Amino acid sequence: MHHAHGGLSRRVSLIHPTALVDPAAELADSVAVGPYAVIGPRVRIGARTQVGAHCVIEGDTRIGEDNRIFQFASLGAAPQDKKYAGEPTRLEIGDRNTIREFCTFNTGTVQDAGVTRVGSDNWIMAYVHVAHDCVVGDQTVLANNATLAGHVQVGDHAIIGGLTGVHQFCRIGAHAMVGFGSHVSQDVTPFTMVDGNPLGARGLNTEGLRRRGFSPARVAALKRAYRLLYRQGLTLEAALAALDALAAEGGEGAGDVRALRDFVAASRRGIAR
Repeated sequence: MHHAHGGLSRRVSLIHPTALVDPAAELADSVAVGPYAVIGPRVRIGARTQVGAHCVIEGDTRIGEDNRIFQFASLGAAPQDKKYAGEPTRLEIGDRNTIREFCTFNTGTVQDAGVTRVGSDNWIMAYVHVAHDCVVGDQTVLANNATLAGHVQVGDHAIIGGLTGVHQFCRIGAHAMVGFGSHVSQDVTPFTMVDGNPLGARGLNTEGLRRRGFSPARVAALKRAYRLLYRQGLTLEAALAALDALAAEGGEGAGDVRALRDFVAASRRGIAR
């Protein structure tokens, strides 16, 4: 933990003398903090994370290890929610994330679980907004100006294009890809490519799946599932039954088809078709 009046250790040299780090903040010895950064009393930061110049990290915020936070990010500020009345809510960020300039991640609200959560190994570009109560998984890419409203869920390996807005309570499934400038007001199913305004499904994210090591058999099963859901004019009820039958056939892709089916069945806002 850093104390401003401690001896001249290697620790002190990693925190720029102009940074304002509250004595109650808990920073691992290997955390680097750039000039004019402000870190509040309820912030905990793990080993080797780098905090750039002019960042403000406040609120009840826990940040893991090996993150690179670029200049001018604002993490842990109060939610942009008129109902928020100062309740104790949190922001949790995992490990090995890249968080670029001018990102704004807010703490949660008591109307939800009270926590905004960003996982690990995410590539988050400049001007990204992660609102209160969002849950972002691992290995995602959020391009410049991707904007997540409150309570949005983003699955592992999802990619959200630049200048894309996601309506509150929407879910974006694992391995989905949302093209730039899209208006997302319904759920985006896993493994799917969507874009536009109004949003439309454009196909299976086959290239992304291949890059992540999906076998040809898994991709083929998902192609069949995609056709059932999007291309055969089935009602949602009929499509779910058809996906059940496809998953029941077994084989390598059965788990993927089941995941897709369960995501659709759990949708409260409807899926983008």
